[in-house]
This record gives sequence, C-alpha cells and structure tokens, in this order.
Amino acid sequence: MFPGEDELEITDQLAVAELRGYVEGSANSLPLSRPHFLIKQKLDIANGVNVTMSCSYSSEYPHALPEITVRCPVLGRSQQAKLQSDMNSYLSENCLGEVCVLSAVEWVRDKAHQYLKDDNMSAPTTSPGREQSASSPQSKEQFSRLWIYSHHIYNKSKRKNILEWSKDLGLSGFSMPGQPGIICVEGPQLACEDFWARVKVLTWKKIMIRHREDVDVAEGSLDDVDSLRRFSGFEEAVFDPHGNRRNHMALGQLYHYLNQRGCGYVFQLYFGIEGR
Repeated sequence: MFPGEDELEITDQLAVAELRGYVEGSANSLPLSRPHFLIKQKLDIANGVNVTMSCSYSSEYPHALPEITVRCPVLGRSQQAKLQSDMNSYLSENCLGEVCVLSAVEWVRDKAHQYLKDDNMSAPTTSPGREQSASSPQSKEQFSRLWIYSHHIYNKSKRKNILEWSKDLGLSGFSMPGQPGIICVEGPQLACEDFWARVKVLTWKKIMIRHREDVDVAEGSLDDVDSLRRFSGFEEAVFDPHGNRRNHMALGQLYHYLNQRGCGYVFQLYFGIEGR
C-alpha cells in the first residue's frame, strides 16, 4: 500500500507489539497506548513537494476521527492551517464511522496543489530591482510553550513516547513522571500542536493543557525560535521520589528547577500555591 522507501514509518513499536499481543490473544487487556505512524508522500506538483501526515488513533476509532496532522514545508502557516481545517471538515462530513486514513491521504494528494497556488498568489511581489518596503509586514509564525497536566504518568511506554516524540519534533522542555504528571514542550507552534495531538489520544485518567504561551516570530527564523527557549533539549526530570510507590516528587525541588529557567510563575498555576 505504501511501497516507497520510508513512505510509512511506525514511530511506536511498543504500541504495535501491545496491539499485536491483544489481537493474537497473548494479552487479555486492551493496550494502553495507541499506534502512531507517519505517512510520507512526494506529490507530483511544483517539481515535487514532500508532505508528511502524522496519524494516531483514539480508542473510539472509527466512530471518532483519528488525529491526523499534515506537515508541508513549502506552505506558510496560514495555508497549512487552512489545509488542515478543510481536511478535518471533509473527514467529519464524509468519513465519520468508517476507516478513513486512506481517504485523508487521497484528499491531500488531490487538494494540496490548491493551497500551494493560494499561498503563491498571496505572497507579496516586488518590482524588478526593488526590495520590499521596510514598512511591509513580515509573515509571522508562532513559538509556543505548552504546560500539560496529567493526573499521573507511570506507564513506561508513555514515558518513552514523550521523550521520543519531543526529540522527533525538535521540541525542548521536560516531563515529570509520577502523580501528578507534568509535561512542558516548547518550540514552533505546529510542532507543539503535533506533540499534543499524539499525547492526548493515549489512555489517561485526566490530561489537559493547563497553560500555554504563544509568541509571534518572523516566519522561518530559527534563531528567533531558539532565543525564546528556556530549556536546553528535552529530559525526564525526577525530584527525590518518595511515598509508598515512590510516585510523588519533591515539589520544592520542582519549583527550584522551574525558577532556574525563568518559569517559577507556572508553579502556582499548577498547584494553586506559591513555590518556595
């Protein structure tokens, strides 16, 4: 079905192994994690355009739509958002209750050229020999920082996914396992949204974005994005685990960790008290 080299990439082999075990009868309980995969296509337009579709399923699929995020490096932020919105609308109206990933792939193949055309038509033009006026507004994209709260993070496969997905998407931040569980990711907005789309469909007792920060940056400016980061890389942070199950962290150490990175204000948003 996807014969090209690296055309289909399974990003969570552990989830696939759990699913296979359940289907084959060697496991009695439903898998806790959901398979996630990437479909990579090279469209025959504009001398070849690479498109990546990030797909993951909820436990209610096909009665609930899968999480599908489309990434196309030649599209501006607004056109990529429009393509994403239009594809979701198409799937909701035509494919709900049915298997639909292949329908999404075919829709992107058929429609992507329209967004490339729109993007080129909306781009500012200049006369030969003249530069764009300094007063003309630059295209903007956004840097985001998501502060995610979970009732708990124990599962080893989830912890592995969080570390691998943040690395794959070029995000920095940290995750704190235990009860409660905390995740912070920061980087380009689309990458943060992709991370959230993958994480939220896993099986959780409770998970939410407790706080988010969005900042406009000049489109394509990696230096601007990196200058806004408060974390160097992504890590799993553990702070003196204690309790009968060693699943509670020393919150004073967490506050000190956040404060060192200029994020101490978030402690009160999470716990309703000032850190010390």
